[in-house]
Amino acid sequence: MGCLLKGGGGLYSRLIVGAVLLAAGSGSRMGNRPKCLLELGGVPLIRRQLIALSGAGIDEVVVVLGHHQEQIEPFVQDFPVTLAVNPQPDEGQSGSLRTGLHGLNGKLDAIVVALADQPLLNQQDYVDLISAFKKRPDGTRLVVPSVNTFPGNPIIFEESLSPEILAKDSQFGCKQWRANHPEQVHFWSTSNRRYSQDIDTPEDIEALANSSGHRLAWPAWLRETA
Repeated sequence: MGCLLKGGGGLYSRLIVGAVLLAAGSGSRMGNRPKCLLELGGVPLIRRQLIALSGAGIDEVVVVLGHHQEQIEPFVQDFPVTLAVNPQPDEGQSGSLRTGLHGLNGKLDAIVVALADQPLLNQQDYVDLISAFKKRPDGTRLVVPSVNTFPGNPIIFEESLSPEILAKDSQFGCKQWRANHPEQVHFWSTSNRRYSQDIDTPEDIEALANSSGHRLAWPAWLRETA
């Protein structure tokens, strides 16, 4: 896969990009149900993310599971991805990130870290993020989409950050790295609200429907499990 990104001066060199897709949470504010199995147009959010990543030319994907592993796994096992399990998902997102980084095997130029519960993110959004990374200012190594000055997701960083993160303790992740190296972070300004939308609560489902007209729904087998 991989991608060629076109800019004003012609074609950029090909980037080899891996992705860590985080789907280990308990969904405690959603009745302890897996948020990534909410459906849009009958398709679970996690499958929509995997389709978008594939369409954007991502070379390697690690899906990090934790809570609800047995429920989620059947929906991703037909994709050419690596499944990794965070044995302690309640200890925070940093642990899931580190689990995912350990699971990447290829020789990569960059790594995308994505959330499995971003409902409207599509293939073009990933292509645009990778393009922003390619065009990032000299000296910066991590790109964060910034929507109306608020940081969004997914993010993308040089693969060389991975060993730096993994060399630290178990609570060290991208957030901590960003705090320690602000001069190496590029906040990419964009008006694309899809980078700032994720689903944590029932109120978020309603807000999404009101703002976009897109209604998320639980599959029938999960509706009565809250």
